[in-house]
Amino acid sequence: MKDLLTLVTEPWPDYGLIDSGHGRKLERYGRFRFIRPEPQAMWAPASMSWEADGDFIAASDDEGGGKWHLSRDVPRGGWHMRWEEVRFLAQNTPFRHLAFFPDMAPQWEWMRERTTEGSEMLNLFGYTGVGSLALAAKGAKVTHVDASKKSVEAGKANAFLSDMADRPIRWMVDDAVKFAAREVRRERRYDGIMLDPPKFGRGPDGEVWRLEEHLPGLIAHCRQLLDSESRFLVLTVYAVRMSALAIGALLEQALGDLGGTIEVGEMAVREESRDLLLPTAIFCTVEPITGQSQSKATSSNGKRYVNHLYGVGTMGRGLFA
Repeated sequence: MKDLLTLVTEPWPDYGLIDSGHGRKLERYGRFRFIRPEPQAMWAPASMSWEADGDFIAASDDEGGGKWHLSRDVPRGGWHMRWEEVRFLAQNTPFRHLAFFPDMAPQWEWMRERTTEGSEMLNLFGYTGVGSLALAAKGAKVTHVDASKKSVEAGKANAFLSDMADRPIRWMVDDAVKFAAREVRRERRYDGIMLDPPKFGRGPDGEVWRLEEHLPGLIAHCRQLLDSESRFLVLTVYAVRMSALAIGALLEQALGDLGGTIEVGEMAVREESRDLLLPTAIFCTVEPITGQSQSKATSSNGKRYVNHLYGVGTMGRGLFA
């Protein structure tokens, strides 16, 4: 691990960041446009006049809740969207997001490049399953774990929409830490693990998850589920007061013995109107050295990362890449 990198989500047919500024952002989700709060958008927007089908008004607390104000045209039960072969239902949720995270698209693509027929993949905190289906479409056998029964059922519905209901996916309603610990006891091994843990959450039996407290133990379990021939571990973390350097140091200590490459940095979405990059999360990827040699994909290059923000070799391009 050397420099902090910036992993950029480019616009895709069903999603784009249209504009941002003054603490808000305007995005397109399929045929609809929505305005959501965005504290990091401290700059002025490109346009002072936004037209949208809905606006999320945040609650006064710090729990991420609030209320949508939607036009009558927006289906309350959701609408269909697509990323590559994956079809899924987008929906306005009480927690401001739309039942999937579009900034994960570059990670899905990177993992798919390292996925072969029959690869055993584990998706912890898998939510509505778009990432699981992205790997299943490439022939992976996926174990999808989420504590929310509603999210797992949504994942199954998305599999049906994608004509992948018959793919080898284990849909598990379970606590991620407990599940990983059981897999360690069973001496299971995976070719790849992706995990997207929340800052705070609860398991199906009332288990409490606190990121700073429980992430190191979960990463230790993940290390025991991987070996030098595994392809990757991908960790993304949102909405936390934590540095990407801290995440990188944790994974380097826990998985560094696998050799290979550890990359860490920020995730961002490219704004369509003026090429600005809006930060969304921090990430770390681990690619063991033997897994690298077995992968048919080429190593990461400038197409994956827009720039080095810090350290030796910085390009100094900042937010306007």
